[in-house]
Amino acid sequence: MKPARVAVVLKGYPRLSETFIAQELLALERRGLPLEIWSLRRPTDRAQHPMHTQIQAPVAYLPEYLRDAPLRVLAGLVAALRRPRFPALLTLFARDFRRDPTASRIRRLGQALVLARELPADVAHLHVHFLHTPASVARYAALLTGRGWSFSAHAKDIWTTPDWDLREKLTDAAWGVTCTRDGLARLDHLAPGRTLLAYHGLHLGRFPAPPAARAPRDGSDLAAPLRLLCVGRLVAKKGHDDLIDAVAALPASLHWRLDLIGNGETRRALEAQVEARGLSARVSFRGSLAQPEVIAAMREADLFVLPTKPAPGGDRDGLPNVLMEAASQNLPILATGFAGTPEFLIDGVHGVLVPPGEPAALAAALERLAGEPALRRRFGEAARARLVQDFSEEAAIDLIAGRLRASAGLGAAASASEQELSACAS
Repeated sequence: MKPARVAVVLKGYPRLSETFIAQELLALERRGLPLEIWSLRRPTDRAQHPMHTQIQAPVAYLPEYLRDAPLRVLAGLVAALRRPRFPALLTLFARDFRRDPTASRIRRLGQALVLARELPADVAHLHVHFLHTPASVARYAALLTGRGWSFSAHAKDIWTTPDWDLREKLTDAAWGVTCTRDGLARLDHLAPGRTLLAYHGLHLGRFPAPPAARAPRDGSDLAAPLRLLCVGRLVAKKGHDDLIDAVAALPASLHWRLDLIGNGETRRALEAQVEARGLSARVSFRGSLAQPEVIAAMREADLFVLPTKPAPGGDRDGLPNVLMEAASQNLPILATGFAGTPEFLIDGVHGVLVPPGEPAALAAALERLAGEPALRRRFGEAARARLVQDFSEEAAIDLIAGRLRASAGLGAAASASEQELSACAS
């Protein structure tokens, strides 16, 4: 008899921007959890992280648009009509649709019907990443099939999902986790005690030791400009527009170069902003890169900058994993004191934090840090020490793995030696 499995429901897989999910899936597998992945969308990134190739879970794709797979949707509906829980699903969907009368809501129901029909019988539990669209699909499918479901909430899903939707999902789920105290406060306000804190952390074994030393560049030499690096999707909440305004305000005597790694919907606007500011020779758009290339860029950089802020629609970051990745390489960090970032970095101790949405403050911090290589070195070392001491992935994975095992009826976790052997075999 095959052991029970856990179905992990994602919005898209694999995604370069979601290293925290890939890291978690790989760690859960190495603890012996049998997983399968169900994605609402096919990948759009041309590259993958090495972690994606190491994950062994089979991957299935639901129809992103119902019109693309009418026979699968029809088969899902026919199968649903035979299930005793179908009336309960219709009641729930009707209540949701009255409050959210959109095509997207109908698409979620259709995807849930397909998921419910195609889930193998040995799947005992559903776990979903993000409390918006993916959680709606998982919740509907779980209700229809009589399975339990749980969630990992992250950032955008917490801050852009309507209160009524969040509250009902939090109450309905068996359990859930989120990755910042900032997000936990919002979820606990809506449904107290339903969510646990589980920082993503970082598996340091996947990263090289930090460089032995960095050149003490201070921006005074045209032939050796200060190397600035920003890694993140090109979307409003990352604050790239503020960063461009900030570097444009730096003194003409300060020599610098800025690499932007990532792609997204604001790229054309940012490229136009760079051109209008006369910075095209200094700012490079490098697109989306796999993690080894990102780490290589971090090892070459002098300062990591991430000026996140609230987006116009309410979207905001949690605790960006790239901050921990930068810290793994002793790369000093300049960021905004916003969302989950201050939970990792204390201003003046592990780096420099400035108010979000204030390019002038960002420019002043850039100019100060450019001229103080020794201070940058101290910040980089302090951030890595903070990472090693308080933000390893072990605690979060232990919590999630234990909860998933209990929910799926998988019994006790593998022993430490079994985990080590599994990791070596992978």
